[in-house]
Amino acid sequence: MWFFVKAAFWFSLVLVLLPFLDPSSTEKLQHGPKVEIGDTFSAASEAFQYVSAICIQKPDVCEKGAETFVALGHRAREGARIAYEFLDTQFAETDAGAPDAKIMTGTVTPTDTSHDEANDNAQTFKRTPVPEKRLDPRAAVAQ
Repeated sequence: MWFFVKAAFWFSLVLVLLPFLDPSSTEKLQHGPKVEIGDTFSAASEAFQYVSAICIQKPDVCEKGAETFVALGHRAREGARIAYEFLDTQFAETDAGAPDAKIMTGTVTPTDTSHDEANDNAQTFKRTPVPEKRLDPRAAVAQ
């Protein structure tokens, strides 16, 4: 949910800043409404104070809002799980050791077979290895 709020903020900021890059926009906006930075910040701080005072005046509104955000968070988590499973079924490797038959690698033929034995002994992973938790060096010395 916060991703959408942040994305909307940055997208609106980009839209506000784009006219500064276009010289023809400056002429069009000269006769438009002017924005005072000080007035903008005072209005934003008063709006923040008003929104935070709603929870004091009407706690049921904040309670329902919190419940709504929790429910939306659970739905977003479930949606992410569904998307992950879909992408995993589409792009998962079924056999990590077998080369893909659709990929054409070129016309160079291997002439040196000394590397084949090393490749046969190489460990292949079906999943990405995750590093384990490091031991505390002081605890290892004490033992």
